[in-house]
Amino acid sequence: MTPTTHLSWHPEVKEWIEQQAYARAASFYEQALEQEPEVKTYYWHLGLLLLLQGQEAEAQMVWLMGMAEAEAEQVEVWTGELVQILATEADRQVNLGRRQLAWLVRQHLREVAPTQLENLLQLVALAGELERLNVEDLAQWGVISALKACPEQSVDFDLLMRSLLAVLQHLPPYALTVEFLEACLPQVADISLFMGILLPEAVRIAHSLRLPGLAAELLEQYLQLDPDNLEILGHLATFYQNDRQYDRGIEVARSRLDRVQNPVDRAFSSHLLLRGLMNAGGYWQQVQQISAQHRHWLTQLQTEQLTDIHLAHITRMVTAPYFFPYIQDDLRQNRVVQNQVMAICQTGIRQHPQSQGFLFEHQRPQNPLQRKLRIGYLSHCMRRHSVGWLARWLIEHHDREQFDLYGYFIYESQNDSVYDWYANQFQHVVVMRRDCEDEPAQLAQRIYQDEIDLLIDLDSITLDITCQVLALKPAPIQVTWLGWDASGLPAVDYFVADPYVLPDWAQDYYPEKLWRLPQTYIAVDGFEVGVPNLRREDLEIPPDAVVYLSAQRGYKRHPETTRLQMQILRQVPNSYFLIKGIADEQSIQKFFTELAAEVGVDPTRLRFLAEAPSEAVHRANLAIADVVLDTFPYNGATTTLETLWMGVPLVTRVGEQFASRNSYTMLVNAGISEGIAWSDAEYVEWGVRLGNDAELRQHIHWRLLRSRQTAPLWNGKAFTREMEAAYQQMWQCYCKAAQSN
Repeated sequence: MTPTTHLSWHPEVKEWIEQQAYARAASFYEQALEQEPEVKTYYWHLGLLLLLQGQEAEAQMVWLMGMAEAEAEQVEVWTGELVQILATEADRQVNLGRRQLAWLVRQHLREVAPTQLENLLQLVALAGELERLNVEDLAQWGVISALKACPEQSVDFDLLMRSLLAVLQHLPPYALTVEFLEACLPQVADISLFMGILLPEAVRIAHSLRLPGLAAELLEQYLQLDPDNLEILGHLATFYQNDRQYDRGIEVARSRLDRVQNPVDRAFSSHLLLRGLMNAGGYWQQVQQISAQHRHWLTQLQTEQLTDIHLAHITRMVTAPYFFPYIQDDLRQNRVVQNQVMAICQTGIRQHPQSQGFLFEHQRPQNPLQRKLRIGYLSHCMRRHSVGWLARWLIEHHDREQFDLYGYFIYESQNDSVYDWYANQFQHVVVMRRDCEDEPAQLAQRIYQDEIDLLIDLDSITLDITCQVLALKPAPIQVTWLGWDASGLPAVDYFVADPYVLPDWAQDYYPEKLWRLPQTYIAVDGFEVGVPNLRREDLEIPPDAVVYLSAQRGYKRHPETTRLQMQILRQVPNSYFLIKGIADEQSIQKFFTELAAEVGVDPTRLRFLAEAPSEAVHRANLAIADVVLDTFPYNGATTTLETLWMGVPLVTRVGEQFASRNSYTMLVNAGISEGIAWSDAEYVEWGVRLGNDAELRQHIHWRLLRSRQTAPLWNGKAFTREMEAAYQQMWQCYCKAAQSN
């Protein structure tokens, strides 16, 4: 054989390698080395062939033999040759779909050249694809320090993005994720592509993994390159607010609002600002000012051509009127704004180019009144969420002999037992992904192809994507139940209510037909109750004191209702008020203590409670209260059900909108009239009376406990039969109308 310094395989060996005849190829190079031991590439090729056969130790020994007695300059050259051979082979294995072998080759390449950045990034990307990337490896490899040592924009950008995606997908919640992203910033050559990689993963991390703080840190890194990006600022404000960094979330939302001019962006930005202020609680003066501006910008939407903007911007508007019912109890005014915005959004969604081809014509079955109905449930709340807790009884008790059930899940929730329960309840489950811009339209297409008869929306306007699906009308009958209130979307046919939760005249302000069930619009079989971890002595409350409790989020803390609660406290001697709920701790305490002092109540009678470790413990802790004081104009819903299940008397103020009548219908359907107030004065009167009358409280307590056996509120199976009858009647009405046309 003639000595050679080339790095490619010999022609005959190349054919054997393609056939994976590695032993035969290795034998060739063993013979070649016997004849020409000075040809170093034979060592590199032989070692690689041994490695491909799983003989790792032998491969390393051969490479060391090739390097033996080399001068420093020779080592550098020969190392470069070996690196090139290993990198080429790793790429070949990837092209053949053998990522595990490619991983093995690149691991040995790292031992030969531990600081070679391209190989380190390839290792990160491969580890992600093989789902074996971990924080220990990333730290040990030194890839972050290697990135920082490189000149700006000197790294292969596509490879960098592959490795970044691997880190984002596999390494949260580790801080090293942020460090890796920070090291990538000087290498970013295409900022739009960079955003296209980072933002969807940040959204997934914030919502699916429930790590909004980490997601916010990631977007803060992005803003170093693009500080005025409105899309990033919008998500960042939400992430901070969800992480309960309310001041930071408010600041970012205000910054976004200051940067925009058109009504669409102003409406969305002011919504984000309201969201931050109201979640924090205690900022009601600012809330009143911003909400007036917000309403003004929403009314301006009627003059906008929404088809000229991105579809995502249109769908964001569906949540824009969300906070008005928390601010004032005005069914007429709130519904007018709600309905106008939703009609505009539906038109914009349907006319947008991305929606073309997704407006559906529904075919009638040949025997429409004698068929098994297909019911689809659409929601992002079939998980650990209030809607998830409450809807489960309807799903559990459904008659599978009469109905085929389809579950359409908006995103997957990981490590969530409630989500897992729902996933096992439906005969058919479809999960919408986060990584596809057209996914809402594709989900609507799937619902249409599944020939769903009635599509039940559990979310109302709490998620823009749900409304985008509904606006395309993938099912002939669309119904909203539970959620928040009726969405006002013209494509929705019915809103499920009952005789109490909306006044008789409410139909005039709903585009949906109000379908009133005979007794209650909600029923549960009960709640899981844990062991309490809250005791009076721990709170320094005397055993003979009267304990009031209110457990609601910050945005339900209306100052007028809080003043009424302080008046109750002032009139009941030896009474204390426990305040619980997600909010900004400092601002909510300032809010309550200032109102207490204004009314003449010693603020030392207030107790601010931390969150319970679980829903079951929270329910058990409700027993510490003698009386629960409901919020207004937005009542409790799940919290009211939990209060009544635990047998605790409740005082509620009844208004005219859905949100201000939830507790009213629940009390009626539990067989209780005590505590229902139709005015502010009655609210205070009931609060004082129940505080002073221990015998009346005990009487209500025992009636509530006995109601578990008899009341409509606690009979999930009977409620399910009423809902099923409603579904069948809706279908019959629809089919009769279709036949007459």
